[in-house]
Amino acid sequence: MKKLIIYIFFAVLPLYANAQALNYKTIENIYYYDSQTTDQTTYMKERSLLDIYYPEGDNKVPVVIWFHGGGLTAGQKEIPLALKNKGFCVVGVGYRLSPKIEAETCIADAAAAIAWVFKNIGRYNGDSSRIFVSGHSAGGYLALMAIMDKSWLKKYKLDSDLVAGLVPFSGHTITHFTIRKEQGIPGEQPIIDKLAPLYHVRKNAPPTLLITGDREKEMLGRYEENAYFYRMMKVAGHQDITLYEMDGYGHNMTEPAFPLLVDFVKVKANVK
Repeated sequence: MKKLIIYIFFAVLPLYANAQALNYKTIENIYYYDSQTTDQTTYMKERSLLDIYYPEGDNKVPVVIWFHGGGLTAGQKEIPLALKNKGFCVVGVGYRLSPKIEAETCIADAAAAIAWVFKNIGRYNGDSSRIFVSGHSAGGYLALMAIMDKSWLKKYKLDSDLVAGLVPFSGHTITHFTIRKEQGIPGEQPIIDKLAPLYHVRKNAPPTLLITGDREKEMLGRYEENAYFYRMMKVAGHQDITLYEMDGYGHNMTEPAFPLLVDFVKVKANVK
């Protein structure tokens, strides 16, 4: 066993060292809507921004798009520390928030940001053929909706199935509770309509990794939602979907989940 551990350590060490040896830069507050977009507001220009953390060099690397949580009513764009120095581009996306806008508009912002990344990330050493979409809680919901409902990226003449992977952390797979609240529906009443990722299950969606906290510690049955989404994706014929339950962790389960995201990206992006 000791020999095996030593072998694994020295086999992985060069990969870790190469990622650490890269020099990284951060570009902040890039507006991801076209400057010609109609009906722009000051609030839109304040919130519809993204940051990019990327390695310098000539090699194209995988890209992780990260949507922050906050119930679609709070939160700020972020580059999670756990995703730094991993050999990836990381894009932290901000978006407008309810009640200043209807919560559905958050999905529009998420789709616009993803479209911007597809069209522009090459300038930051990102590989547009290896884009992964992730986020926590509300961010996980936005990641799911922007990819599962193909109509959002179709507006930008993009096929969401081109995404290399989808990794929501504790994301709603039913209609988000803030959207239900806007309609006078209590958080305990589940709804599956066109604003629910579950409504859009299909066999040809990108490879998917669902991660939630412990079912006894999660928020409003979040594990069970994801378990149902997982089952219905399998029933629909999807061949590459996994569900992880982080035993002992509640809704704020990001830290132990990040290594799963990193490993998923490395495997699916064929990072050696």
